[in-house]
Formats: sequence, C-alpha cells, structure tokens
Amino acid sequence: MQLLEMIATIRSETLNQIFSLVTKAGEEIIAILVLCAIFWCIDKKLAYCIGISYFLSGLLVQGLKITFRVDRPWVLNRNFEPVAGAKETATGYSFPSGHTQSSSALFGTLGFKLKKGWQKFLCFLILVLVGFSRMYLGVHTLLDVAVSMGVTLLISFLMVQFYDKKGKSSLITVPLILTIIAVSIAVYAYSLFSSGVIDESYVIDCLKASGAGVGFAVGMYIEKKYIDFSVKCKNIWIQIVKYIVGIVGVLAVKEGLKLIIGIGPIVDTCRYVLIGLFISAIYPYIIKKVFSTKD
Repeated sequence: MQLLEMIATIRSETLNQIFSLVTKAGEEIIAILVLCAIFWCIDKKLAYCIGISYFLSGLLVQGLKITFRVDRPWVLNRNFEPVAGAKETATGYSFPSGHTQSSSALFGTLGFKLKKGWQKFLCFLILVLVGFSRMYLGVHTLLDVAVSMGVTLLISFLMVQFYDKKGKSSLITVPLILTIIAVSIAVYAYSLFSSGVIDESYVIDCLKASGAGVGFAVGMYIEKKYIDFSVKCKNIWIQIVKYIVGIVGVLAVKEGLKLIIGIGPIVDTCRYVLIGLFISAIYPYIIKKVFSTKD
C-alpha cells in the first residue's frame, strides 16, 4: 500500500487520462480483437500459442483470486482513493491482477515469438505499462501485478517452447489439458459458491473463463482435425471484410445473446463456450467455405 500511496502523489489529470487509456490494453475486448486478427488473417500457429497461454494463465489467475480472496486496495485502506472511474474496470478480488494477466499473455507471447528487437521491446513495454497502470489507477498492489505478470510470462514462455518443438503432436494433448483445467476451475469455483465462501459475481467470472477455455480447446481440436482453413485470401480487402464480419459475429454472440438468454452462472458459461467455439472453429469453417485461398 505504501507504493500505491507514493504513486498517488504524482497523479495529474493528464496522467490519469493516459493511464486510463493504457490500462485498456489489458481488457478482454483487446485480446479478442488481436487474437482474432492473428488467428483468422495472419498465423494460426501463433494464434494457438497465444490463445492457450491466455486461457491457461487466465484460469490460473481466477483460481488464485478465489483461493486467496484478497480485497481491493481501497478496502484494505479506507483512506485510499483510486483514480476516479477506475473502479469500473476493477471487478472481483485484487490478487492477482486480471488486466496484467491478459496483457502479459497477449503481448508477452508475441514478444517471445517476434524476431525483431524493436517489436519485442514494444510488446514487453506495453505489458509493463499495463501492469503499472493498474497500480497508478489504485486498483492493484505491486504484489497483485508482479505475481500475475510473472506467472503469465512463465506460462507464455513454456507454451512458445512447447509449440516450437512439438508441432502437430499437440493436436489432442493441449486441448485436453486446457479442458481439464477449465472444468476443474469451474467445479472448484462452484463448490466455493455452494458453501457460501464466494458470492455469485465471483463464480460467474470463473465460469466465464472456464467456458471460454473449453470452447477454444474444443474448437481448436475440431479446426485442426477437420477444418484446417487457410488464413490467406485473394487480396487485402477481402481480408478486411473477413475480419470485420468475424468480429461482428463474436460481438453478436458475446453481447447479443444477453438480450435473448439473459445473464447468470449457467447461461454466461454457455455464452462463453460459444464465444470460444465461434472464434476457433465455427468462423474458421465459414472462412474456409467463403474466404480462404489455398497456396
């Protein structure tokens, strides 16, 4: 808390706006936009590596959150105030940081995979800035950020090494491991909820992460085994159209289904399973039939 109080002394309206913008790089929608662009239009293998790193680290972070159940800084210290509006992006328990995990999985994996020095530097700079932004905004402590970043970068590094060495042998192994971990976290969260340890909002966060992980894992297997679409198209304009149509589809599932089936533990789990499945299998099938051009 002392570090957060010290950082709070340098706050200004300009810095508040800057770090409120920087922290958005750790939000779910940014991960979706970047992952889908890479997966559908650039490099499937890289996207699988990012996706598995993202979901594995996300599930681990959710598991740690509901295990340690650390309160937010303004709860730990009633006299501490976060930057105005920052609480809106700070849901669930404080430890570890979800935004830091998201940016570290996305940009950390890219940083490990990209070849050029300036590209690596930019990726790691972004994830460090996101981590710092969570402390600057007053919604996470150094421990929250450091543990999340360290655990996620370790997972990302290991997944990069695994994919570089294993290749196609990971067809069943990786999706199966991800599914087992996702289901385990879902069962663990629901057991804590049933026993009154955590409330519904916390279990829903875990179920969303588990649902998305299962959907992505199952779709990953289906795509590799039965679809095998090509990311290439006839020209850049078709690529742009393909990407926009796909993102509209993801948002329709993510937000549009709320209007039809509502919200709650079960329906939110199903919705996120469908999101993961749409990204990794349903839309790739559409791409193969409508957009793709084989080498």
